[in-house]
Amino acid sequence: MLLEFRIKNFRSFRDENTLSLVASKDQDLLQANTFGLDAPVPRAVRSAVVYGANASGKSNLVRALQLMRGVVVESASLKPEQLFNVQPFRLSDDSAREPTLFEVSLALNGERFQYGFTFTPQRIVSEWLLVYRTSKPQRWFTREFDSIKNKEVFRFGPHLNGPKTTWRDATRPNALFLSTAVQLNSEQLRPLVDWFTNSLVVLMDGGMMPFNLSTERIQNPEGHTAVRSLMEAADIGIAAISAVRQKSVTQTFNLDLQTGKSNALTSEGELIVPKFKHVAGDVSADFDLFDESQGTQKLFALAGPLLDIISRGSVLVIDELDRSLHPLLVRQIVEAFQSGAPEECKAQLIFTTHDTSLLDAKLLRRDQIWLTEKRQDQSSHLIPLTEFSPRKNEALEKGYLGGRYGGVPILGGRLISGSWRGEQ
Repeated sequence: MLLEFRIKNFRSFRDENTLSLVASKDQDLLQANTFGLDAPVPRAVRSAVVYGANASGKSNLVRALQLMRGVVVESASLKPEQLFNVQPFRLSDDSAREPTLFEVSLALNGERFQYGFTFTPQRIVSEWLLVYRTSKPQRWFTREFDSIKNKEVFRFGPHLNGPKTTWRDATRPNALFLSTAVQLNSEQLRPLVDWFTNSLVVLMDGGMMPFNLSTERIQNPEGHTAVRSLMEAADIGIAAISAVRQKSVTQTFNLDLQTGKSNALTSEGELIVPKFKHVAGDVSADFDLFDESQGTQKLFALAGPLLDIISRGSVLVIDELDRSLHPLLVRQIVEAFQSGAPEECKAQLIFTTHDTSLLDAKLLRRDQIWLTEKRQDQSSHLIPLTEFSPRKNEALEKGYLGGRYGGVPILGGRLISGSWRGEQ
């Protein structure tokens, strides 16, 4: 499970910032919103929400996790000349020349892994892995690029097994040692790469997804019951859901690169699509997915992946979860990871939103709420709500909209809140 994510010099984040999912000593909602771990960390929260004004850095935090995942999963397969799509903070000459830093702290199989790297578009500059089986870390490997000697220096600890010299020699400048070693069959490092590959799901643009994953799920009785329960709990008036086959026509285009001519090929086939039954009195009717509201479409498209993520104990990171969704639907999704999840479930949800109705002490603990703020130098800062020491019975939504915690827009020197009326 994800315990911490550290970031430095990426897009609007110039300085080092850390998102922590380690639970505080607060006893509120302890069983519903946190879970215990076997690793040397007491408890972790099941979800975390990030608030902030537009352009304050919320999406950049999600992009950073998405990019880190991509580098771990794909770097060993890159061509030697390929560049990383990394963007350092550009409003500082020093930062523009420095590498970007990403680091995660994870709890896997009763151990805590602290893994990170720094990189530029051209190469990996440094890389490290520490493993905590007790409170004292084991340094499995480090890697540093010596720019003066133009060479890489690797150091390996005694706890890392396997042909380390072979893995080192096979690691290209634009590839991670971790990814290369696993590609060359390091079973000891594989759980870490597998976490990035299979257990970290990052969705941008409001989390819009194709509906086929949910449609596949409702074709078996257990999956149908789970999806229908999630939809019914949202109280959107759907009496039944079914999957039906219907004829479809697909069209593909082939382009001849030498002549520039293209031709279209049309083929007929079958497509499995969802149908939604609505009932009014004695009358019922079936509706196609695209006859439903955007919120219902999004909730159905997310239902299958959400249930899969919860059942596998994965981590879902989603930008603008509230886009096209009613606040009650957003709340339903958050509760699915918390009070609605089985006690043994270790799934986590990290999301950004503008929906302040979620700032509810009955739904979220104070250590689950984070704020992004852009300072005068245009750099983003990630701030935990706990830094403001809100009282237990404090109205968090009112305090946030009133600017007590920051993270709200400022226009003409005035906070924009529910009571702002502008200049006369």
